[in-house]
Amino acid sequence: MTMQKPTSPIKASTQQFIEIEEIKDDILLLKDNSAALVIEVGAVNFWLLSTEEQTSLIYAYGSLLNSLSFPIQILILSKKMDISSYLEYINFKITKQHTDLMKNRLNSYRDFIKNVVKKNSVLEKRFFFVVPFSPLEMGMNAASGAQYKKEYVIMRAKTSLYPKRDHLLRLLAKIGLRATILQQQEMSELFLNLYNPSATGKKLAPIQSYTDVILTN
Repeated sequence: MTMQKPTSPIKASTQQFIEIEEIKDDILLLKDNSAALVIEVGAVNFWLLSTEEQTSLIYAYGSLLNSLSFPIQILILSKKMDISSYLEYINFKITKQHTDLMKNRLNSYRDFIKNVVKKNSVLEKRFFFVVPFSPLEMGMNAASGAQYKKEYVIMRAKTSLYPKRDHLLRLLAKIGLRATILQQQEMSELFLNLYNPSATGKKLAPIQSYTDVILTN
């Protein structure tokens, strides 16, 4: 008779491997007392610009980076787009047309979209500026792992990050880039989809309606 070794229940969870401690307002708090603020920036179709406009945009962007007196991180997310719902929408519109001319044009447009997707990968790209807050800004005790109340760390992070945020927003607006500060709802959905990737992406109900941890596995 073989004896089976008793197995202890698995106690580890996904949360132990995720560095995020909490998202409060527009502040991302991490477990090591560091924090960050995330700004999403709209894309520019660079190749549709004239040569002069391209050169001007490149120099303006270079000047923006060189004028910063604090560190930032630039994050680019690329995801293959799922256009099946868009094709279903076109098919629906075709069935609603009463003239052969419009039906033929919509059929041609649908076939064109299908051919483009077959030959090329259609990617959805999102661009982010991340402004970090280091524990060193609270002194050596915080950097060495001393525990602080989350409310205190978030308050110190806001004091440090908000002037940097406003300065970066002004610079982005100056070169014609549309910037949006990610709040708790948008940031939660961003990380939900990063940790749980899907073709279409997932949306959350209002964060305030949740009473338990969202990122469970």
